[in-house]
Amino acid sequence: MAYLSMGEAHRRITEYLNRFSDAVSYQNGVSFKSLFALSSNSHFLLSLSDALALYNDANRLINQNQNYSHFSDIILPLFRSLQHYKQGNFVEAYNAFEKTANAFVQEFRNWESAWALEALFVIVYEIRVLAEKADRQLASNGKSPEKLKGAGSLLMKVFGILAGKGAKRVGALYVTCQLFKIYFKLGTVHLCRSVIRSIETARIFDFEEFPKRDKVTYMYYTGRLEVFNENFPSADSKLSYALKHCNPQHEANIRMILKYLIPVKLSIGILPNHRLLEKYNLLEYGNIVQALKRGDPRLLRCALQDHEDWFLRSGVYLVLEKVELQVYQRLVKKIYIIQKQKDPSKAHQVKLEVIVKALKWLEIDMDVDEVECIMAILIYKNLVKGYFAHKSKVAVLSKQDPFPKLNGKPVNS
Repeated sequence: MAYLSMGEAHRRITEYLNRFSDAVSYQNGVSFKSLFALSSNSHFLLSLSDALALYNDANRLINQNQNYSHFSDIILPLFRSLQHYKQGNFVEAYNAFEKTANAFVQEFRNWESAWALEALFVIVYEIRVLAEKADRQLASNGKSPEKLKGAGSLLMKVFGILAGKGAKRVGALYVTCQLFKIYFKLGTVHLCRSVIRSIETARIFDFEEFPKRDKVTYMYYTGRLEVFNENFPSADSKLSYALKHCNPQHEANIRMILKYLIPVKLSIGILPNHRLLEKYNLLEYGNIVQALKRGDPRLLRCALQDHEDWFLRSGVYLVLEKVELQVYQRLVKKIYIIQKQKDPSKAHQVKLEVIVKALKWLEIDMDVDEVECIMAILIYKNLVKGYFAHKSKVAVLSKQDPFPKLNGKPVNS
């Protein structure tokens, strides 16, 4: 740090206080929000931190001026948080910023208009980010991480304020999305239900009123929830909405959406092209798509095994396991096509022994009884139309549309 005089330190602190006062007086939301963005590492806030480290009487500066004194409960802990943040002490930075956030929320509740909504968004974002940093620091020191849970409670209070009538309610979806990020991080996704109910059932909310950014994030997270609940048509609808409305320049966000949308599409019989997987670096799905195209259960199992950790962390492993039935359907269909080319009159009679041989060629050992069980499931799930001639061990396929398409419906519907 370059040499800093006491006079320069005083000037920097006074400049911050004046900016704060002016932003409130003129209801300048753009200027106001920049005053709380700790993690932005802005030059202005970093230089303020240096000044606070040198000048120990900021408390007097604030309280002696009526333009600032009313906001001392917001500013003073914010100054402490900024200093701790600069020093890398994220636990204390969070503790102090939480006090700022609570004091700000009380002021925001009293302001009639929504002029400070963007500043509230910054505080909501910062409280989550600081909580994550603080929890990592606590865990590394062998202590129980608890700050993110506290941040979730604070954000629920903010959501309650925004969920009323008036112009402030358009901020409810942003806070909801930050809550989703907290709940997913903590593994407490069941807590999402109450805020989803508030957004989707309350008459005061018109979803189209919300900013596009927040709608996309909301649909992404609720789509992921539907994936976990195995409600694939709803997951498809929500994730497709997020993809359609996502800024095409935000490729990282598109990749995040596709990471969940692709397995959902696979589960309802829609395969992505390889160029899409290459463009968004999602080649983990490449061999799964090939397995579906070829009717190759061995390739599917290898693909699931090769990327098992990635699929499990993403929460899509169980979804991908379910496409195995489609792979078997495709295998039987290929056998049917080959038989049709050789002898069209007997194409619809598929001997189970033939399927056993095809599987053996794919290095999968199954006996006739196991194949019969798989065929029974395919017929039950309406992936194959037909019946068994049990004594002769033959699957007799329907002469009309023996392999129904999913048409966007999940197998288990």
